[in-house]
Amino acid sequence: MQLGMVGLGRMGGNMVKRLAEGGHKIVAFDRGEDTVKEFARIKNVEGAFTLKELVSKMKKPRAIWVMVPAGKPTDETLYALADMCDKDDVLIDGGNSKFTDDARRAEELKKKGIHYMDVGTSGGIWGYKIGYCMMMGGDKEIFKRLDPIFKTLAPENGYIHCGKAGAGHFVKMVHNGIEYGMMQAYGEGFAVLHKSPFNLDLGAIAAVWNRGSVVRSWLCELLEDAFKADPGLANIKGYVEDTGEGRWTLQAAIDEDVPAPVLAMSLFTRFRSREEEEYADKVVAALRQQFGGHAVKTAAGQTVGPRKAPVKAK
Repeated sequence: MQLGMVGLGRMGGNMVKRLAEGGHKIVAFDRGEDTVKEFARIKNVEGAFTLKELVSKMKKPRAIWVMVPAGKPTDETLYALADMCDKDDVLIDGGNSKFTDDARRAEELKKKGIHYMDVGTSGGIWGYKIGYCMMMGGDKEIFKRLDPIFKTLAPENGYIHCGKAGAGHFVKMVHNGIEYGMMQAYGEGFAVLHKSPFNLDLGAIAAVWNRGSVVRSWLCELLEDAFKADPGLANIKGYVEDTGEGRWTLQAAIDEDVPAPVLAMSLFTRFRSREEEEYADKVVAALRQQFGGHAVKTAAGQTVGPRKAPVKAK
């Protein structure tokens, strides 16, 4: 099957390779000309240096997969393509867009006779080798039309049609929220192990937990690999970004009156990781010193206190 791919980064590029190796004909575009030239050397891949060229090289009805950053870049790319496409073509957003954007896009593209599908895509840099787990939203008939593409990209039984436009990205959003919680649980557990008095081999523990334990998982396998490469994680700063899905999951939980304390705290802990020193902590330390006379650490690292009781209570 022929597919257009817009965006040849870590995800889009590896998807192109997997599809090409699966026998599909890919027309690939990226803003970087050198990147396009590199991919055009791959069997079954034809390069395009503009969106117009990509559209012109494809047979009708076209199917074009957009793999660019969520938000404005995705909107601009989709609508630029829509102006060049024809009735019955399909535009696919495989990035991490917010699910509320999908219904709007689907409705606007429908007026042009163009189909829209949102595909929540999980697998990261490992997807090329083991396949991508995919969650789709949109018309089921279009989902069936694109099945050869999905079947090649995914591991066996690794993709699902979730419902109407937005459903795919909604399911992927919650998937990422759960991922935040799981990673935070591993992080806290291994922090307890790290601080124990037993001089534990954390890499060996991760390895044994991956063999029959109820907490075994792919994440734990990756952690095992991380400890092999850097046993003390000395070369990694504990600064944790987020790409938005955790925030959106928490907002959905609030909108639905669903208590989600684990997801909330895992997100807030990421925020905390980015602070060298929080002002709130200074306030709490000052208050503890004021009301309880507790010792505090100064900016120079010295411990001061405990504070003496006031001569006259206020």
